[in-house]
Amino acid sequence: MMRDARPSWDEIEYVLLDMDGTVLDLAFDNHFWLELLPQRLALAMGVTPEQALAEILSRFRAVQHTLSCYSTGYWSEVTGLDLAALQREVRGRVAFLGGSADFLEAVRASGRPLWLVTNAPPESWRLKLEQARLEETFDAVVSSHDLGAPKEDALFWRRLQALRPFPAERALFADDSLPVLRAARDHGIAHLVAMRRPDSTQPEREITEFPSATGLGALLPL
Repeated sequence: MMRDARPSWDEIEYVLLDMDGTVLDLAFDNHFWLELLPQRLALAMGVTPEQALAEILSRFRAVQHTLSCYSTGYWSEVTGLDLAALQREVRGRVAFLGGSADFLEAVRASGRPLWLVTNAPPESWRLKLEQARLEETFDAVVSSHDLGAPKEDALFWRRLQALRPFPAERALFADDSLPVLRAARDHGIAHLVAMRRPDSTQPEREITEFPSATGLGALLPL
């Protein structure tokens, strides 16, 4: 069994967190993209949900690791459906993941700057933070759509550093995406944690490339 990472908190001044699959349960997104959207697209196209899902996955592979991949506007144009409205329809499924609520409270109490760093577009992260009652929790929310590059691109981190200078060597960053963590490592962020169970309905992943944790709650106490 893999052990949870134990950050050296005396070496950490800033805390940067991914949203989906780190703070919030990725089960919401997997339901939305793999179940709800194919069902609605199937009705619109007159095909089976399986055929609609195959079309979505094909489109996804074509734009993977680009801003379009994460853009509700792009997917609304591709599918002809209002994705922002669909997300609002199932907003009740938004949920915390792996002790993240306690972790956020502890970071706030410690006085460390707490940033949300996400690939989600503004309409998505605002909806989720409102639903989770986290609007006032983060000192900064930075979306890749504001910086013009996804988090797995080195350009994102250079632009973030220019916009909000921070000591990368004294920052902790947690994310469920290995390509994103690699880009953060290349930028010089010293304390990295990969989420092994971003979707609470799925088994843990085995991760050896980075220190990892079942959820943010495992990183306590500060």
